[in-house]
Amino acid sequence: MLRQTSFLEEATARQIVQRAMGIIHHSVNVMDNNGVIIASGDPARLYQRHEGALLALTENRVVEIDTATAAHLKGVKPGINLPFSFRQQYVGVIGISGEPQEVRAYAELVKMAAEMMVEQAALLDQNQWEKRYREELADQLLQPQAEPGSLEAMAAYLGLDLQQPRIVWIVEHHDQPPQLLRELFAELESTQHGALISMTRFNELVLLRPAMLQRGEWSLKQERRQAQQLLNQLQGRFNVRLIIGGYFAGLEGLQRSSLTARATQVMARRLKLRHKTLFYQDYPLPSLLCDMGEGWRAQELSRPWAVLSEKDEKGVLRSTLRQYFYQNCDQTQTALQLHIHVNTLRYRLQKIEAITGLKINNLGDNLQLYIGMLIND
Repeated sequence: MLRQTSFLEEATARQIVQRAMGIIHHSVNVMDNNGVIIASGDPARLYQRHEGALLALTENRVVEIDTATAAHLKGVKPGINLPFSFRQQYVGVIGISGEPQEVRAYAELVKMAAEMMVEQAALLDQNQWEKRYREELADQLLQPQAEPGSLEAMAAYLGLDLQQPRIVWIVEHHDQPPQLLRELFAELESTQHGALISMTRFNELVLLRPAMLQRGEWSLKQERRQAQQLLNQLQGRFNVRLIIGGYFAGLEGLQRSSLTARATQVMARRLKLRHKTLFYQDYPLPSLLCDMGEGWRAQELSRPWAVLSEKDEKGVLRSTLRQYFYQNCDQTQTALQLHIHVNTLRYRLQKIEAITGLKINNLGDNLQLYIGMLIND
C-alpha cells in the first residue's frame, strides 16, 4: 500500500542523483511516491509526473521502457525505473535514462545506494531531533515551574530516567573564538555520557550530570575527581573554567543545584578568583552572601566596609583585610602573603578598628566586615 511519507526529502534526492551520475554517466531521476520528479540530471524535467514511476509504484515492480514504449507515454524517456523503500514503505522511484539493456546492470546498485542514503538522512534527522529534545529537556529542568507532563514525555522519548540524581556544572568558555564553543559542545556530547547539555549564554554551557554516588550518598571526592578529569581532557584546546553547584535530591534539587552554581559564579567574578575549578561546597557563605542585592539589610551589613572605603583612598587597608580573611584570620600567614612584618599587619588591623569602630577579634564585628567585603567587592 502506498502511503505519503516525508522520508524522501528533495535535498536527499539531489544527493542521490549527483552521486549516481558521478559513477554511471547516465542521467538519473528520482521520483517521489506520487511519481513526481524531484531531482534529475536534466533540470528541465523537474516536477513533471513520470508515468513509468507511477506504474512501478502501483505494481511494485521494475519497469523497463524502450524507445518505442516511451513514445506513447507522457513525460517518459527510455530507461529503467525501480521503486525503492525505507522501513517497509515505498518512498520513491529511481529512474536511469538509456536503453534498458545498457543501464540494467547499474539499476540494482543505484537502488541500493539510494536506500542507504535515505536511511542515513533519516538517522541524521532523528539524531538532530534527539539533540534538540535533550537541550530542551535540560532547559526545562532548570526552570522553576517546569510542566511535569512535558518533562516526562521528553524523558521517555530519550530513554532517560528523571529520577536519576543530577548535579549542575557550569562550563565557562574564555578568550577564544566563538566558533570553538560549537566544538566544545560536540566534545562534551561525545564524552559526557548521560549528561544533558544546554548552551545558556554566548560563552557558556551547562551540564546536568549524573551525580557521583557511593552507597546512595553523594561523593564530593568523586565529583572533584570527575571535574579534574574533564579539565585535563579539555586543557590545551579550550580555555574553560568549571563551576560545580551543590547536590540536592529530587527534581527540585536540580534547580537548587543550578542556583548554587550561579551564586558561586557570581562570587568568583566579584572576588576575582582565578581558580579553574570552583565547587559551591568550598565557598557556601561567600556564594550565598555575594548576591544579596541592594536592600536595606545589605546596606546595613556593608556600612562598615563603606566607611573603610571612604578613608582608605589607596586601598591598602582593604587589601590587607581581604588577605586576612583569605588566610582565615591567621596573622602570621597573612603577613607572609603580604610580604610585611607581623607588627605592620597589627598596626593596619588596629587602624581598621579605629576607622570602622569594630573589633577584629570580635566574631560578630569580624563577620560584618567580611560580609561587607563580599557584598561590595
